[in-house]
Amino acid sequence: MGNGVKEATAHLPEGAEPTLPSPVSKKRDHHDVYNALLSGALAGALAKTAVAPLDRTKIIFQVSSKRFSAKEALRLLYYTYLNEGFFSLWRGNSATMVRVVPYAAIQFSAHEEYKRVLGRYYGFHGEWDLPPWPRLLAGALAGTTAASLTYPLDLVRARMAVTPKEMYSNIFHVFIRISREEGLKTLYHGFTPTLLGVIPYAGLSFFTYETLKSLHREYSGRRQPYPLERMIFGACAGIIGQSASYPLDVVRRRMQTAGVTGYPRASILRTMITIVRDEGAVRGLYKGLSMNWLKGPIAVGISFTTFDLMQILLRHLEG
Repeated sequence: MGNGVKEATAHLPEGAEPTLPSPVSKKRDHHDVYNALLSGALAGALAKTAVAPLDRTKIIFQVSSKRFSAKEALRLLYYTYLNEGFFSLWRGNSATMVRVVPYAAIQFSAHEEYKRVLGRYYGFHGEWDLPPWPRLLAGALAGTTAASLTYPLDLVRARMAVTPKEMYSNIFHVFIRISREEGLKTLYHGFTPTLLGVIPYAGLSFFTYETLKSLHREYSGRRQPYPLERMIFGACAGIIGQSASYPLDVVRRRMQTAGVTGYPRASILRTMITIVRDEGAVRGLYKGLSMNWLKGPIAVGISFTTFDLMQILLRHLEG
């Protein structure tokens, strides 16, 4: 018997066998990852499909110099419906699904893993016990991981949302035309502001949602909130996260669509200066934010609620 094994078993009574790590725990870990991936994918798909018309309208205003107002947004939705048909309101949603399903799956499962890792590091073992800073860090790391792996799909979705259907027939056509006419590096144009934006957005969204659930558990005495309460917590998370990161969202959309909207390609700083100079700091950098306050809480509320309920359902089915 080696020295390491002798030291590890020195405290055991004579004749007792050392307890080896159970393969069941590893199997359980794998199940948790698969469950989180599936739950995250469904959560993202449902949330984005529900707000796709509002999302497309917001992007069109973000990448143009037209002044945003609720009246103009409704007018755009109405004329899009009249000229292109009802389902044109969901144009680009197929690209959104191709992006958001892996994005949400990666983000939610990564968040669960980062919570576990940080919980072990700080000596906390329950999801409710994680202190504020690690909770914020887990969300930021999850968003960064997902954005890094799926960014080209986000760019393709933005291109499809702001162009007529004659320009790009499908997702693959967008990839082919961009790679041929603009170069493959264009697929990561605008990635830096995306990364800078996703850190506060994902960090604050997950932090707010987890914190509200923890406070609810503490003051209500119930371990699990009702679905409507989860929706409200998610809505609060969406408002806070999107408000904090919105200017960078406008900048990245301008950078992503520069090749098709007539705006010159430029750095983050130059793009931001141009927006402020031409449209004003508040009006330009926060264009469409009021629409985000409508669609964001709905999307984030649906997303977080769906993920949690799917996790509960899958754990129940496993027994």
